[in-house]
Amino acid sequence: MTTAADIVDALDAPAAVIAAGGAILAANAAMDAAGIDPRALSRLEPGEARETVAADGGLIAWSAKPLPGGGVLVLGRQAAGGLTPSEQYLASLSHELRTPLTAVLGMADLLSETRLAADQRAYLSTLRDCGEHLLGLVNEVLDLARLDAGRVALHPIPVDPRHILQSTAELLSPRAHAKGLEMAWSAPAGLPRLMADEGRLRQVLFNLAGNAVKFTETGGVQLGVEARGGTPQGEAAGAVTLRFTVTDTGPGVPEAQRERIFEAFAQASPAHAARSDSAGLGLAIVRRLAAAHQGRAGLDCPPEGGARFWFEADFPLADAAAPARDLAGQTVCVVSPNAVVRRAAAQMIEAAGGRALAFTHLAEAQARAPAGSVALIDHALVRVTPGRRPRLRPLAGRPSVILLAPEERGRIPRDRAAGFAGYLIKPLRDVSLVNRVLAALGDSAPATAPDERAAAAETFSARVLLVEDNPINALLARSLLEREGCTVERAATGTEALAAAAVSRPDLILMDLRLPDMDGRDATRALRLAGCAAPIVALTADAFEEDRRSCLAAGMDDFAAKPLQAAVLRAMLRRWVARGWTRAEPGAKLRA
Repeated sequence: MTTAADIVDALDAPAAVIAAGGAILAANAAMDAAGIDPRALSRLEPGEARETVAADGGLIAWSAKPLPGGGVLVLGRQAAGGLTPSEQYLASLSHELRTPLTAVLGMADLLSETRLAADQRAYLSTLRDCGEHLLGLVNEVLDLARLDAGRVALHPIPVDPRHILQSTAELLSPRAHAKGLEMAWSAPAGLPRLMADEGRLRQVLFNLAGNAVKFTETGGVQLGVEARGGTPQGEAAGAVTLRFTVTDTGPGVPEAQRERIFEAFAQASPAHAARSDSAGLGLAIVRRLAAAHQGRAGLDCPPEGGARFWFEADFPLADAAAPARDLAGQTVCVVSPNAVVRRAAAQMIEAAGGRALAFTHLAEAQARAPAGSVALIDHALVRVTPGRRPRLRPLAGRPSVILLAPEERGRIPRDRAAGFAGYLIKPLRDVSLVNRVLAALGDSAPATAPDERAAAAETFSARVLLVEDNPINALLARSLLEREGCTVERAATGTEALAAAAVSRPDLILMDLRLPDMDGRDATRALRLAGCAAPIVALTADAFEEDRRSCLAAGMDDFAAKPLQAAVLRAMLRRWVARGWTRAEPGAKLRA
């Protein structure tokens, strides 16, 4: 009788047999020689891609194959053998171009925090706008060159599409709010987790939504997803066709230009071509990434105006999801002057099983809102309500929740004193919306993490080891860290970092990748071998998805592209320092 040990011993590649419950039934000598603990792969799912670093520093790609009777056979193979010469050239070019650009932008951010005359602030704003455009152009040109080289490797992991939509909307919302636009998202009930390349899927949505924000002057942008030819829960075959959409209230695109704008450097009109903030590469990258997914990308223009860009592909299912009906039997009124906010909020309410009523004005809502309903009232109403500095009040006789932009969070105490039962931060989160509505009704809601976007300013008394050889980038990072209350120790080489970590035991390590004596990944491996358990975050001008993956595989816990921005740094400190940090199971971070 053939045993599990017989199966793996017959293989030259690293292999293990893992039971359905996660127990290791057998592992071969090649697994031991690679220095890989098979327990780190105990939760690898069929169809998922995972990479780990072997004892010799090489990258091993893992896959799982289901076995009859349950369990999986986990197989390892040497990951693609490095970059081609052209890719090495592009990677080096990317670093050499981005490093000085990120330093310029970073120092401009520091300068903006000083006291400046009005004309000086205008000059600085122009400098930052031009620098950000140039940095975006460098990123897009290099990314397009790599995609055209034909080496687009997708690395599927279990992904929640709701999380992708939410994080993309929140990432772009400051840019939208700066233009007076709203950013929103929604998803149907029961949307399952997918097997997808999270980084590439996020890039597609970011490019589509960023393009929409760029060319929309009033109204807003909404991200969404819908199942094509089946229910959101997927077909019996274990896959589902999803169409991700980005709908804007911009000028639309003439039908004759709807294919052309997906070509590199193409624009929809001479007016767009004359803009200084658009090179016409974002949609070309989307079209190439769609092809890599064996999918499609396109757009149509709804009769009511604007444009609706979409990306469609087949995705294997990671697991099924039952539709949530937490608001069944409840009526929620949405009062907002912005159609994007009204539509997205109404779709979230209906996805949760509730009934949604949308109103543009408070007076209309007061007259028509049924008894027992909850009102969501957008603070943006103060900008369109006649009168000087009008004050919003809850609907009479109906519990009301105020909707605020992140920069309006200072109003929360005043709105609470005015009688509002709670607040929600825009772009709205579906889970937070449900919980606030239930709380306003006096019902118990599931315990969830608070919305960190509403957190007041906080300081972090953390010890940070900054491993950075460039003095300008080190100055920028140190200044931002010290503003957040951190104590900073700098190391200019990997050797210095090893020595400093052994003595100071930092709470967080920011690691540059290109150091004079060793690669930042090698320094990370050495720190882990020395027993350093502090979270390590890559801080680098290398912006390709492959760089992020290689950092995580080397033992790092997070990845931040330069220039380091205050909001990004604050979120990172909150994630890794504020509430303490517990080492995750080996390899878990590669699935996140």
